[in-house]
Amino acid sequence: MDPKDCLSPGFPVDLPESKALRQRSSAFHVVMACLLGGQVLMRLLRGRVHRQRVLDQMVSAGPGALVPVLMINIFAGMIFTIQTARELERFGAIHALGGAFAMAFCRELAPILSAAVLAGQVGTAFAAEIGCMKVTDQIDALKVLRTDPIDYLVVPRVVACCLMLPALTVLGMVLGLGAGAAVALHFYQVSPNQFLESVRSLMMLNDLVAVLIKSVLFGAMVALAGCTWGLTTTCSRSVGQSATSAVVMTWVGLFMVDFVLSLVLFDGPGVALH
Repeated sequence: MDPKDCLSPGFPVDLPESKALRQRSSAFHVVMACLLGGQVLMRLLRGRVHRQRVLDQMVSAGPGALVPVLMINIFAGMIFTIQTARELERFGAIHALGGAFAMAFCRELAPILSAAVLAGQVGTAFAAEIGCMKVTDQIDALKVLRTDPIDYLVVPRVVACCLMLPALTVLGMVLGLGAGAAVALHFYQVSPNQFLESVRSLMMLNDLVAVLIKSVLFGAMVALAGCTWGLTTTCSRSVGQSATSAVVMTWVGLFMVDFVLSLVLFDGPGVALH
């Protein structure tokens, strides 16, 4: 294998025999994303991080996705409050609205919605940008200049998403709770104090830690999927397809990983199944 066909040992980028497989198989990209994630982890453990590049990518990943994340979480909080209150009102348990809302919204909806927005706005940008660099031989130019493309392109993006997505998720969660409390007061006469007291009675510090863990993993998935599809782009015509496939792959992966994390972080399937 020619050295120019590798970004680094163990990560093939332009093997001719793999082109057809790349175009047809999502499994190929899943494997490549796992390999790329392993290489990123090794570099992080060795402290090989371009801090300035990380700061540049944080600017792209954070402020660029801030408004969509907040808007989606606000309206999701309002919608979920209405739907939850309708069912609780039937059973005379409207006083528990805040807790029921927080258990589902804070644990699941806020992290997954924030990650989905980041995937749609930032992950696709990563795939398109790196894909353009790949087909125009800019990545080969980096290697000629003795710059590791994974160190320069991938690691900063992964670190930036892992840092910014938890912050976006917490902001979205807070505003979603505020929107939910406002809807509860306006439509169901549940005071903000009663709403928040119900939230405090059911939400624990461990829940917030679990949300942050989810957000870090989701951020890594968004960045790795975008970078993987960008690095495996074969021609200029497939740049757009790579961006689209990256976000689809990310969304599917997010829900699969979220299912596993929900079982691991929140005490399995619960007592009802026992």
